[in-house]
This record gives sequence, structure tokens and C-alpha cells, in this order.
Amino acid sequence: MTVRVAPPLSSPWPGTRRMDLNDYSTRRRRNARSIISTFTSTSTSTVTMRQPRSILLQMSTASTEKDDDEPSKGSSSSINGSVSEGGLSWEAILYLCLLAFQFGFQPSLVQTFTPRTICKSSYVLMQEVLKTCMAASILFGSVSLKERKEALQGWTLWQSCLVAGVPAGLYCIQNVAALTAYQNLAPLTFNVLNQTKTLSAALCTYLVMRKKQSKPQMVSLVLLLMAALVMEGLITTSSLTTLFSFHGLSSLWTSASNLVLGGAGAGAGGVALSRHVTHGVLPVLLASFLSGLAGALSQRNLQVGSKRSKRPKRNVYLFNMELSVASILVLVTSLLWSPDGTRILKQGLFDGWTLGTWIPICTNAAGGIVVGLVTKHAGSVRKGFALIFGIFLSGLVQAASAGSTVSPHQLAGGLLAATSLYLHTKYPYQPKPKSTTNNE
Repeated sequence: MTVRVAPPLSSPWPGTRRMDLNDYSTRRRRNARSIISTFTSTSTSTVTMRQPRSILLQMSTASTEKDDDEPSKGSSSSINGSVSEGGLSWEAILYLCLLAFQFGFQPSLVQTFTPRTICKSSYVLMQEVLKTCMAASILFGSVSLKERKEALQGWTLWQSCLVAGVPAGLYCIQNVAALTAYQNLAPLTFNVLNQTKTLSAALCTYLVMRKKQSKPQMVSLVLLLMAALVMEGLITTSSLTTLFSFHGLSSLWTSASNLVLGGAGAGAGGVALSRHVTHGVLPVLLASFLSGLAGALSQRNLQVGSKRSKRPKRNVYLFNMELSVASILVLVTSLLWSPDGTRILKQGLFDGWTLGTWIPICTNAAGGIVVGLVTKHAGSVRKGFALIFGIFLSGLVQAASAGSTVSPHQLAGGLLAATSLYLHTKYPYQPKPKSTTNNE
């Protein structure tokens, strides 16, 4: 029996080969998979493009805020959960309360445990040394290893000088200006003009960080200044009822002008008036502005760093160490030609000290660290609220030690300070939403 083998299929076109059945089915499966994948990607992109425009804007805003190191102008979002222009976190409330208590009890501790004959430069020097040791012990003893490595990563001496040297220099000039004002102003005048630090802090945070204040927050800052004036006795409780009348405003203006000008006339007291302004009023206003500027620079270093120089935000304990070391260097340099330096060389660093002298030094050093924590978690503007509440607590402590009751102007000042803090926290600045055109 003969078996015939069929010849291979030939292509109808010369030079080509007819496709095998297996090759044909394989190519069909590949084409089907390609069509399915193309359809899936097309439908996904179509669904994405059909999302509402508001959701797409929110997604783009979130990605921009995540990649950007500095907050946008007038932004009310929190920075790493540490500070918010609106409500206060529990950490911010805790540090504000600690600062208020320290500021309120510090005058009584200084008057009780610090002798009047002590060398003031040695007092300030040991305070800065102790604050450096406290910050170092917290950074290297209590902070986690990961956070400590992040804080010390990329640290350089030049960067430290830029971060801490400028605020330390500003604080040094502020101390000199404040001392000059102390010597040429009445205590009441100095305390009243010194309360403009909160307004300076608000102005400087806008100039340095572009943080705006809402209208209720501006009103709260004015109320905070009024609270300080009421506590100092410049505005009495009886004049509060007629304050916003024409007579009340004119009398307040007269009292303020007499307070600032020192009551000097334009005749024989012209020279005294000129010295009162140039050596008293202007230095205290300069000290107030420098305090706000140094606070704004510290807030920027602690919260956002510097995007232009690619410098990350600073660890608060490392920043306290850098600031204290810079202050120590400035103070030691000033001792080379000051009378305190000669006294220390002759009589020693601890001349006139007692064991109790270390109590206000320890509390003030701890207060310096708390100031850094308040600046990081609440901002330099709200630090002024803690200081005003500290004045209120100081009045309560003074009344309790004298066995007297709290005066009405102290209660009125405390209520004004509480109202101003509520307004500043409740009504933060909200940036206006940008108008978008709907192209759908």
C-alpha cells in the first residue's frame, strides 16, 4: 500500500511563506492581549480625567505642600503638626503655661535668692552655661537616636554661626538698648513701652516669614497691649467704660503723650526732653523691635529652615545650645574691657553668691529652653500672650505675699488678655481661594 505525502502549502505570492496554523493562533492571542491592555489604560485615564476639578486641585495642592519646605504665604496649615495659626496643640498649650508660670514667679525668686551685690555678668554667664548643659543633656540623653542623628546630620560651624550668631547678636544689641532705656526712663514708662514686643513680633513674622494676621487677630493684639497697660495701671478700670468715647480717647492720648515725653515742657526742659526721647524712648522701642526680629528669625529656623540655602529646620535643643554658646562668646568678649571683668579677676566668679542663688539661675535657664519650645510649637507672636499672663501671675504672687487681695485692674487685665488669646486662636488668617475657570 502506497502512502502519499502531501506537498507543503505554498504561498500564493512569490518569495513569501504561507502562515502556519500555530503561528496564526499565537499572533491572534497576542493581538487580543494588546487590545485588552490598551482598553484598560484608556478607561483608567478617562476615569481620571472625569474626576471633579475640586478633587484634582486638592490633589495638586497636597503634593505641592508635601514637596515644598516652606509654607505658602498666609498659610494656616500646621508645620509638621507643631504649630498652627488656628487652634493650639496640647504641646503648645503645655509650653505656654510653663512659660507663663516661669515668667510670673521669676521676679519673686530673683528678689528672694539673689543678693544685690552679686556680679551680674557672672550671673548671666552661669545661666547661659547651665542652659547649654540642660539642652545638651536632653539632646544626648532623652531624644531618640534617630531624631538626634537627623539633628546633627550636615552640621557645620559656618551654618551654626548663621543660624545662632545673628539672633545672638540681635539679643546682645537689645540688652544694651534695654539697659540704656532702664537708666533714662521711669519703671512704669519702660514697662509700658516694652509691651510693644508682641506687635513687633507680629510685624517681623510677616516680614521674615510672610505670616499674615487676620482682622480679629489684629484686634486681639491691640487688646493684649491694653491688657498690659491695665495691669501696669496706666489705664484704670473706671476709664475703660469711657475709653472709646471722644473724651476717653483724648484723655488716653494725653496720658500716653505725657508718659512718653516724661512730662517735660518745651521751655527749660527742652534738653531733658531730648535726652528722654533719644536715650529712653527710642532705645526701648529699638529693643522691642530687635526682640521681635530675633524671635521671627528663631521661629523660621525652628519651623521651616531656609529653602534658599537648603538648610533644614533646626532641632530646638540644638538651637538652644548654639544660641547659648554664641551668647557666652559675646559675654566673655565684653568682659575684657568691662568693670565686671576686672571684678571677676580680683574677687572671683562667685563673689557674693549663696547656695540659693542657683535657684533663679536654674529656673531662668529652664525658661530659656521653654521659650524655644514655645517658639517652635506656638510661634513668637503667641509667646507674647504667655508673657502677659506671666505678668498677671506675678501680680497674683505679689498680692499673696503681701497678704492683700487681687486688685480690680489686675482682674480686668487678665480678662482682656484671655479675650485677646481667644480671638487670636479662634479666628486665624484664611487665605482667599484662587478662582479657577471650569473648562469642562
